[in-house]
This record gives sequence, C-alpha cells and structure tokens, in this order.
Amino acid sequence: MKAHVYVTMKKTVLDPQGATIARALNSMGHPEIASVRQGKYFVIELADGTSKAEAAANLDKIALEVLSNPVIEEYRVEVLD
Repeated sequence: MKAHVYVTMKKTVLDPQGATIARALNSMGHPEIASVRQGKYFVIELADGTSKAEAAANLDKIALEVLSNPVIEEYRVEVLD
C-alpha cells in the first residue's frame, strides 16, 4: 500500500516562491498563468499488513508533526490500495 501526502502553504500565508514561479512563467510567454502555489509532495510506501485505517491515522499524525509546519502549512493525506 502507498500513500501520498501533499503539503502546501495556507492560503493566508504569502508564497514568495510560488509568486516567483508565476512571474517566470509569464515572462516565458505563458500569460494564462495567474498565480502559483508551491508545496511538497511525499510518496510513502507502507509495510505489508498495515490496515488502511491505521495507515490513515498514523500518516495524519506524521504529516501534522513531521512533514508540515501547522502554523503556515496545510496538508492532505491520500492512502491508496
């Protein structure tokens, strides 16, 4: 079983790296790009025998305590079969 964890800046937090990427894309001839929010993406492989419920609970705790900074970031966990 695998899981994907997406970590992004909260909408209320400025994202200077995303803004820089958006400006670069605009200057490269992509005026359709209005804004960019950048983040982190984790692919996590789970040990055989781990239940989906257990994985979801543990990964939620890991994402909150280790993979993200809850003051400025939000996260989303997807557990795949």
